[in-house]
Amino acid sequence: MSKPTPKHLPADERRAATVQAVIELAADRNPAGITTAAIAQHMRLTQGALFRHFPNKEAIWDAVMAYTGETLLARIDAAAARADGPLAALEAMFQAHVDFIASHPGVPRILFAELQHDRATPAKTRVLALLEHYRERLLEQARLGIGRGELRDTLDLDTLPVLFVGMIQGLVIQSMLAGDIQRMKRQAAALFTLFRQGIGTRP
Repeated sequence: MSKPTPKHLPADERRAATVQAVIELAADRNPAGITTAAIAQHMRLTQGALFRHFPNKEAIWDAVMAYTGETLLARIDAAAARADGPLAALEAMFQAHVDFIASHPGVPRILFAELQHDRATPAKTRVLALLEHYRERLLEQARLGIGRGELRDTLDLDTLPVLFVGMIQGLVIQSMLAGDIQRMKRQAAALFTLFRQGIGTRP
């Protein structure tokens, strides 16, 4: 059911509300099928009101990806900053990412949909930039961990980010197939324990 939306909001708040509407709609439907009419209906607006803040659908999707990237990176940065050491930081980042997806189930659906485009849309470009910024953060913690003796010095640093992100993607896909996005939260700790055994210096 769509939520009541005030008809007169400042421009920034209206754009933010539109982003949240898209994420909510994507939680239970194919993002490719989300039209501007559906977004406007969900927000209880006319399409004309929607287009006063976005020139087209592509601009809406770009805003969704901007929000996703900024919010996710901010959460994993905060989680890493609170951790006691690089290995603990990697685990905190992993858990923060899982928690973010569990509370925004529409996000992975949108990400997967954007990556399937055969052209470089603004939103797809943002997704690729997000993955690169994420990779840089993982490598920073990995290098710190090797320097402090927490991680094995023989680690393949090109493969570690692929495996890290791949674990989360695997959890997402399995949870979506099971129709229970919260399932990934229940499986996350055991999966990271296995990962930690592979990269840490302690058995």
